[in-house]
Amino acid sequence: MAIPAAERPQVLVPEKVSPDGLALLQKTLDVHEKKGLTPEKLLEIIGDYEALIVRSETKVTETLLKAAKKLKVVARAGVGVDNVDVPAATKLGIIVVNSPAGNINAAAEQTIALMMSTARYTTEAAASMKASKWERSKFVGTELKGKTLAIIGLGKVGFTVARIAKGFGMTVIAYDPYANQAIADAQNITVYASLHDCLKLGDYVTVHTPLMPATRGMIGTKELEAMKPTAKILNVGRGGVIDEPALLEALEAGKLAGAGLDVFTSEPPAADSVASKLVAHPAVVATPHLGASTKEAQENVSIDVCEQVIAILGGELPRSAVNAPIILPEEYRTLQPFVNLVERIGSLYSQHYGAKQQSGFRTTFDLSYEGAIASLGTTKPLFAALVKGLVAPVSDINVNVVNAELVAKERGFLINEQRSREHVEEGFASFITLRARTSRSASHSRVQESKEQPVEQIIQGYVSANTPYISRVDRFRTNFVPQGNLLICRNIDRAGKIGYVGSQLGKHGVNINFMSVAPLQKEHEGTQGDEALMILGIDKPVGEDIVKGLIGDEGVLEARVVTLAA
Repeated sequence: MAIPAAERPQVLVPEKVSPDGLALLQKTLDVHEKKGLTPEKLLEIIGDYEALIVRSETKVTETLLKAAKKLKVVARAGVGVDNVDVPAATKLGIIVVNSPAGNINAAAEQTIALMMSTARYTTEAAASMKASKWERSKFVGTELKGKTLAIIGLGKVGFTVARIAKGFGMTVIAYDPYANQAIADAQNITVYASLHDCLKLGDYVTVHTPLMPATRGMIGTKELEAMKPTAKILNVGRGGVIDEPALLEALEAGKLAGAGLDVFTSEPPAADSVASKLVAHPAVVATPHLGASTKEAQENVSIDVCEQVIAILGGELPRSAVNAPIILPEEYRTLQPFVNLVERIGSLYSQHYGAKQQSGFRTTFDLSYEGAIASLGTTKPLFAALVKGLVAPVSDINVNVVNAELVAKERGFLINEQRSREHVEEGFASFITLRARTSRSASHSRVQESKEQPVEQIIQGYVSANTPYISRVDRFRTNFVPQGNLLICRNIDRAGKIGYVGSQLGKHGVNINFMSVAPLQKEHEGTQGDEALMILGIDKPVGEDIVKGLIGDEGVLEARVVTLAA
């Protein structure tokens, strides 16, 4: 059944996205393509959207993010996120995703193209030919075979460049404190511990590091002086990693033979800026940020981020979030139903027990993973799901893996995660248990002791066929799907109690969709009298007056309405 357009999440696309990517979005989302928006107009309309898809032109500032009250995800169709204020997005719980693999090959090929152009004077020779000249002797270049390529930043693009350079017969060396040494060894790449030592050996130096405070201007005067005067430097990564004034000075002084530049500190370079002088310099081959400008790359990154937007707005975990933990695909598939379970456990606790929280007490939550789920590499999405469940009934704040720890800290939640890989009971592969323990806060330590002593409350659940089930609520064993409107009653386990509750609800036009009777756990049998828990799925929420009418000698000891996602 198709979702009516009025109910679909709205996505704003202010820059070019491939037709195939847009087609994916339009199947389930309300997509608004609005190219050429001014910053003022963007700020005016951003509050209507749940997702924003940009490339490099749109500046996603803190001011814009604060105005985006509905925004859940910013998707950058490319590798870098320099135009997105990621710290501000993190504080606001907005997921920022990119496409780290979509344009790897395109960026690597552009690097090789610039290297060959600087080696063989291709652009100058082409311009000479267009001017009806024939200047063979003027454009005598050098071969790449036998030369040394120094790669600064040995990530995915760097390794791809290395593989292509090897095909030309080049010697490849690298500098990267975080390089994968095993892969470098397999490709016969020597990784140097010193940037200076790497630079001084390169006939060509190519930069492939992200732009951050630690890398801004990392190739400056000192580093350029370490290079051979016959060397040439390439940048298809991020403008600003190479100090542009220092590069211009080195070229004009003849301390460097040339450069191939695809990126600049400001784009496009302003008139009379250092960047514009570099573009005009005869020893520089410059291109207008073409690293990802292939049909294949633009298609790849567009489809990738569009798929992620659809998944995130559908409640799934992010795949390539830059401000959230990276989750492997196999872990992703395993975690998703448990995320759903833990969020509902948290919401069930908040609604069922929250109203009974005693003044002067604080709660510590122990979240235990038992069985196969305990072997996963990350449980951050489960932590976030618990915080979201606890907060959702009392606040509309957007909680996810991005800001969960911050929200927990602000709310004063003490959450401990525990793992046990031992085989769990009941024949299920995994169980998740929430234990809430109350204790007096320091500010109330000298207050007269309450007649009610602190207690431990327990909610336990499991997943079967991707469906969450609650198997224990406090002292009672049960088995129900936590969804919709639930009426939870604690009662003396005697005949007629179910009938009484059913008749009272019937008088008020409330239908019962399902019922689950939860007896005491074995360890509690005979300790609290003959009590049981009655969980009723009802077709609509009921008012406090109806709930109070169920409590009494003829009815139940306690009743509470809980509303969970359907």
